[in-house]
Amino acid sequence: MKKQDEKETEIQLLRQENGELKEAIAELKQQLSVIKKLMFGQKSEKTEYLADGQISLFNEAECEENRKARAEEKPVVVAEHTRKAKRTHDELAKDLPVEEVIYTVPEEERECDRCSAEMQAVGKEFVRDELVFVPAKLFVRKHYTEVLKCSECGNSESRDAQKSDIEKPSFKKTAVPAPMIPNSFCSPELLAHIAYEKYVNGMPLYRQEKDFAGKDVCLSRTTMANWIMYAANEWLRPLYEQMKSNLLEHKVIHADETVVQVLHEPGKKAKTESRMWVYCAGEIGCKDNILFEYQPTRNGDHAKKFLEGFTGYLVTDGYSGYGKLTDVTRCGCWAHLRRKFVEALPDDKEAAKTSTAAKAIEYIDKLFELERNCKTDEDRQGHRQESEKPLVDRFYEWLETFHPAGAGLSKAVGYALSQKKYLAAYLDNPSAPISNNRAENAIRPFCVGRKNWLFSSSVRGAEASALFYSIASTAKANGLNIEQYFTELFKTIPNTKFSIKDLLSLLPYKD
Repeated sequence: MKKQDEKETEIQLLRQENGELKEAIAELKQQLSVIKKLMFGQKSEKTEYLADGQISLFNEAECEENRKARAEEKPVVVAEHTRKAKRTHDELAKDLPVEEVIYTVPEEERECDRCSAEMQAVGKEFVRDELVFVPAKLFVRKHYTEVLKCSECGNSESRDAQKSDIEKPSFKKTAVPAPMIPNSFCSPELLAHIAYEKYVNGMPLYRQEKDFAGKDVCLSRTTMANWIMYAANEWLRPLYEQMKSNLLEHKVIHADETVVQVLHEPGKKAKTESRMWVYCAGEIGCKDNILFEYQPTRNGDHAKKFLEGFTGYLVTDGYSGYGKLTDVTRCGCWAHLRRKFVEALPDDKEAAKTSTAAKAIEYIDKLFELERNCKTDEDRQGHRQESEKPLVDRFYEWLETFHPAGAGLSKAVGYALSQKKYLAAYLDNPSAPISNNRAENAIRPFCVGRKNWLFSSSVRGAEASALFYSIASTAKANGLNIEQYFTELFKTIPNTKFSIKDLLSLLPYKD
């Protein structure tokens, strides 16, 4: 009897272990499927690429009636229509200067072939357009100051003896604008180009070093890095602090963070991950501040400290660290939730069409469709309560009717249920967006650049990058020519007293 009990206990343990192993295998298969999709599959999350021919959950009766009506319709001849004309060369380069090249007939050929009389020019005929690229040009700009000498002082000993403060002779020089970086040959145009290449085009400093070498200029990456850190701390930080002050006055803010590696960070190994946080003004249609902040960890206290004094709506993903902000109303991101259901779709397209994950995606797609129909806050407030709130309620009622099978689907459903409070919060504020896509779009240039420069060498370098990315991203969001804006900024700001009025005039957006 004892042996039989032991065997039954062992069987139960083996069954339990077998179940756990099956769950682990299913989860690993799901992870492998997601990785394969990321590497080899369609990157877009648009519905038409996920499950073509997916059955609609909404307006089923109308859809069926429309299908029958289309089947019974007789073919008709469609009237011809006009297509939009292709863009001409003039439209493609309408804002560029134009250089005309006129090919004249040589003097010896200006005789008429019929009567040998001299021919006169009567006009010109267009042949073709060419878009011309002029490579960058480097030159040295030498600064001089005019020196004036008094024609009287120093010439009369009796006159100058009574004025002991007058030197003999007396000279005067004109004031010279302060250099952008003391004791350096760096010009505003040069640093603007270096910053533009790194923080907008993602070109690391070591590649720029080679590019300058190809132009016969010996400019090391160390020198460029020192220039960037000096300019960031001395000139960009006051502007950044003013942007942060303006950001905290908004009613809605987005937040997100991503990984960054810093090699020489006190108390941490070189391979340890640090974080770059991003915060954006979040009202729908707003293109103001985009601010980056470097921090050594992902601790939610960093967000709490950065947003100290903010009491509005905070739109984030499901990271629990944002729960440390107690004075804000957190809004979840429906795009994050949708992505989890996308990852839970079966590999088989036929099975994906009618899968639970596909139905969940269609619920969420319907929410985004309803959002697109609203143009103003007034329309959005009533529309959300009348149309979107009932749909959100139906979505959660539907989620609670089944027990998800599969690791990916279980995670998606669990995420949806745990984030219900935050996902529904946007319904109460017409200015709050339905997703955190603005922060994700804002942080994307940093992630693209990270693939090229890989890491920051020091904490100072990471902090300088945060300042430059903040200014560049905000300028880009507001439609400015970033390199030109940096150039004008570096020409102006070294001679600025940093008053509030001065800082507001230098912001990369209209305050």
